[in-house]
Amino acid sequence: MDRVVRIAKKSMPWIDHLLDRQSSVDLFPQKSKGSVCVLCKGGRMLCGKTHCPLLVQLDSLLSVRPHDSNIDGSSPPSVFIGRMGYPHIFVGPLVPPLYGDTSLLDFPEGWMDYSIEEIVQFRMQLVRGKKRTDVYKTGERIVSEMQEAVLSRDPVDIEMKLVRKPSKRILLDSEVQPMGPSGEIETLKISPGSTNKKIEKAAYDTDLKAAEALCSLHENDVPVSTIQKALSVGLFGLKNRRKLVPTRWSITATDSIVSLSLMEKIKRMPVLDEHLVYETTHLDNRFLVILIPEGFRYEAIEAWYPGTFWNPISNDIFMLGDYEGFKGRTTYAGMGGCYYAARLAVSEHLLDVGKQACVLVLRESHPDYIMPVGVWNVRESVREALRGTPARFEDMGGVLKFISQKFSIRLPTWVKNSTILEDELYQKRLEEWCH
Repeated sequence: MDRVVRIAKKSMPWIDHLLDRQSSVDLFPQKSKGSVCVLCKGGRMLCGKTHCPLLVQLDSLLSVRPHDSNIDGSSPPSVFIGRMGYPHIFVGPLVPPLYGDTSLLDFPEGWMDYSIEEIVQFRMQLVRGKKRTDVYKTGERIVSEMQEAVLSRDPVDIEMKLVRKPSKRILLDSEVQPMGPSGEIETLKISPGSTNKKIEKAAYDTDLKAAEALCSLHENDVPVSTIQKALSVGLFGLKNRRKLVPTRWSITATDSIVSLSLMEKIKRMPVLDEHLVYETTHLDNRFLVILIPEGFRYEAIEAWYPGTFWNPISNDIFMLGDYEGFKGRTTYAGMGGCYYAARLAVSEHLLDVGKQACVLVLRESHPDYIMPVGVWNVRESVREALRGTPARFEDMGGVLKFISQKFSIRLPTWVKNSTILEDELYQKRLEEWCH
């Protein structure tokens, strides 16, 4: 049992209790007291508290060794733009106390082969400097320096002096990767390296809209995590409309905007001609990605077992999902950034194969997923699944049997919670009436 699991069990003893009770769990989910945590995921404060008690409890135990107030090292490069108090927010770089190639510390695209413990250890090394500013003051010195850092192709050397020693606690969030201790910046010196020419070209084009910049960079194979950072520090958009974007928001905005652009192309492509199911497991999350030979629709559903971080006190599995038809959706998805992260991954795949399809992403989150590590986990897991060899079926009968074999939750429960599965089982098609 690794250190992170031991810490989680120490702070939340119900995890160990429920791991031993898995066979008695009610596999027909209902609304429960634990459901508010799944809906909130520490971001909406639906419980009425000013801070998420689950995050605070775990965060206080994941303390790191003391740091001095002087932090010198190579940033991946990495920055964090806060959201609390918007539009007057805390911003600053993330700096590890070590030099060299630190790029892996903030490159989630490269984390699929690592455990939760290893990922958290990566992130604990990053000390988060903070200075309050206004989102519209993109010309301030600290913002300009962070922009130069993000424009760099390689890690950048940073000398950061804090007002006092940084806190010993890390930042946990359902959307954002974990981050190390933090402190208020007194002085900051950044030595940027060679420039990422693709990011630089988009940043210097003050007539290019932000959405167009995101899509163009994605098309030119710039990693999503790099695009998100550049958006957050205000590098994109029309000259007089640029502003800082909180990191939490920039992640979802990038996933959403880029996937919308890809979907517009996909909807003009021919329809897939067979039923395909892709699968993967990552950090005790089981994923199935189902492609149905019909016009484009998309649905994502996640099921949180008792003992998972966002479903800590209920005896029931809680399921949450969102759906959009061919014309898209106009409201924000209730399941949050995971919906858009998975949508980007499936849109990339469909564009690559030149087909449109009806897409259903199913996720079972089991108790060993003990803490949030960010929506990158969903995006990269779905990408990983779609790189694999699919199971092929002639009809939905084979697909449904496959779902029942791969998941612990019973098939009727998935059907009850899925618009697409209900339609496939009970909705008559026009071609059926014509025969």
